[in-house]
Amino acid sequence: MSPSTSPSSPWHMAQRAARLNPSVIREILKLTELPGVLSLAGGLPAASTFPVEAMREATTRVLAEQPQAALQYAASEGYGPLREWVAERLSAQGMTHVKAEQVLMTTGSQQGLDLIAKVMVDAGAPVAVETPTYLGALQAFTPFEPIFAGVASDGQGALPEAIARLPHDAPGTRFMYVLPNFQNPTGRVMPEARRQAVVKAAQTAGIPLVEDNPYGDLWFDEAPPAPLASRWAEGVAYLGSFSKVLAPGLRLGYVVAPPALAPKLLQAKQAADLHTPGFNQRVVYEVVKDGFLERHIPTIRAQYKAQRDVMAEALRETMPAGTEWTQPEGGMFFWLRLPAGCRAMDLLPKAVAAGVAFVPGEPFYAHQPDARTLRLSFVTLSPDEIRQAVAALGRVVHQALEEALQAGTP
Repeated sequence: MSPSTSPSSPWHMAQRAARLNPSVIREILKLTELPGVLSLAGGLPAASTFPVEAMREATTRVLAEQPQAALQYAASEGYGPLREWVAERLSAQGMTHVKAEQVLMTTGSQQGLDLIAKVMVDAGAPVAVETPTYLGALQAFTPFEPIFAGVASDGQGALPEAIARLPHDAPGTRFMYVLPNFQNPTGRVMPEARRQAVVKAAQTAGIPLVEDNPYGDLWFDEAPPAPLASRWAEGVAYLGSFSKVLAPGLRLGYVVAPPALAPKLLQAKQAADLHTPGFNQRVVYEVVKDGFLERHIPTIRAQYKAQRDVMAEALRETMPAGTEWTQPEGGMFFWLRLPAGCRAMDLLPKAVAAGVAFVPGEPFYAHQPDARTLRLSFVTLSPDEIRQAVAALGRVVHQALEEALQAGTP
């Protein structure tokens, strides 16, 4: 019996608690703790990219120069100099309208998703998402009981004509959640023309956008186009993160909110945790204030591009005919579609037994999941480990196809 129904327990859960589910990815990561399992599952940045020495030096400076302030309660909005730095950096990337007053520091950008849903979503209200979309966003939004409206998408992102139909298909849609840059899970990037069309369709439909950009700095050959928020300042809330360019353990992100949304997000933040750790914010500011990221991020790009190339070659060599993927131009993920007769969820335990883990694609869909899809991360393992892991996965898929053929399964 659950605690809410057990006669011996005084705890009665709220209805929304039933909508809280464990992260599929987090559960799969537990499998990687088994001896001999190579994980292509988690979206974990390569630990070798963490700027340990720069963080050590910054921590020493903060504790030497401003220890009391760093260890004290702080403003809910965040550390002022860091908010100014974020606004200036985004302005240089095309978001010239951004002021520091619009920047709310959050405990990871995942908290930003939670705060936006808390402020914007009523039970039964539609929320639009790409097909597929980031699993963590579905998790963050679900407890507030939205009705998810899946927006048809292709290799360039959400289809503008599908957004234009939302007022008819999902009247009252509160916002649409979008990842234009190296999307999790598909790795796709939205080109310039599609960004223009998406924003125009959203403006016409009167549907604000929540633009999530954790991977935008991780491009390999060409920087992605300017953010959606640079094209519709009052209609786009923009989320960013330090997790992929510094270290995820800092749990430091931010929301750039239009003036109409910012006050309520701040109030929700105050109610949630008062403020994101001021010590972390001051340390990060010490690291980034003098142009460190401009020197550091290119080293991440170079490493990830090399690992991407290794995985692309391994996939070409080992995966059976009929397997589909597009080589990502940045980010951290390959998105595969297996041949007919293969269901990724069914293959996972066989893959783990063979020494490799991945994330099945089904949980990334709000509706009508494609059971043949799966996500592979190429940034955590070494090149040799990537080759071993993909080879093991290829053998598992080949074996599944042989078994399906023998069983007469199409």
